Amino acid sequence: MSSSGRPWSLSLMFLLGMASEGINCPSRCSCQYLEVNCTGQQLQEFPMDIPLDTRQLILAANNVSYLPAVELSFLADLVYLDCRKNLLGDDLDFTFIGVAKLVYLDLSFNSLTQVTFSTFSHLLSLVVLKISDNPNLVAIEKDAFANNTWLRHLDVSRTGLTFLDTSTVRDLPNLRLLGLSDNLWHCNCSFLDFITWMMESNVHFPDADNITCYTPAGLRALRMPAVEAQLHFSCLTQLYKQDYVFLCLVGFCIFFAGTMAAWLAGICAVIYELHASKGEEEEEEEEEEDT
Repeated sequence: MSSSGRPWSLSLMFLLGMASEGINCPSRCSCQYLEVNCTGQQLQEFPMDIPLDTRQLILAANNVSYLPAVELSFLADLVYLDCRKNLLGDDLDFTFIGVAKLVYLDLSFNSLTQVTFSTFSHLLSLVVLKISDNPNLVAIEKDAFANNTWLRHLDVSRTGLTFLDTSTVRDLPNLRLLGLSDNLWHCNCSFLDFITWMMESNVHFPDADNITCYTPAGLRALRMPAVEAQLHFSCLTQLYKQDYVFLCLVGFCIFFAGTMAAWLAGICAVIYELHASKGEEEEEEEEEEDT
């Protein structure tokens, strides 16, 4: 073949390649180079026939309630997964075990109920995680993000969370943005450590004006800076009834222990005196017998 014919042959091969990719595109989805977009197609299930070299998969605004771990594991090069506005919920543990290269994951506007260590533990490259707008999300385990050390952007806004352990986010060395607004935070003494961390950390909190307490009633709608001051006073200086009971018990134990120690010391002293006086009497009797 002449050199002038080579560009045409290369173009033909490229078109054939694109055509073959189009054949593998899932039904009702659009496919571009390394990207599959199935937004708003009313899909009930995870789409089949996704090209194995896909790096960006968009499933937003559908009715998908389950992500099959096996089918996902075929997409080993996937780095971007958008599943917002679906029906995902309950158990996602080990779902993402085969997509270790994932950098961006959006699970917002779903029905998640909890996040455990096994949910995202295999996503070692994860940088952005959005799990906001999950009103049924009520628990995030203390070590849920222990393996996600590259995480920079975490959004848990507008969920059912009432508490978040400080170490869950404090131990993320690359965290720069944390969404916490419009949650049902229970601002008691157990939450003081988290609020203090918020005030002292270099993490940015978007929509900070809406990071407020929901309970107790006396602190409702108060922003975190004001809450921190009140909790410092009530938790670190004020004694409650159980504290007085504890102090009374400690005082009684100390008094009882002191009394017992004094009583035992007195008994030992009496025994010693008796023993000493008896020894002196025996010595005097021996002297008298000698004389």
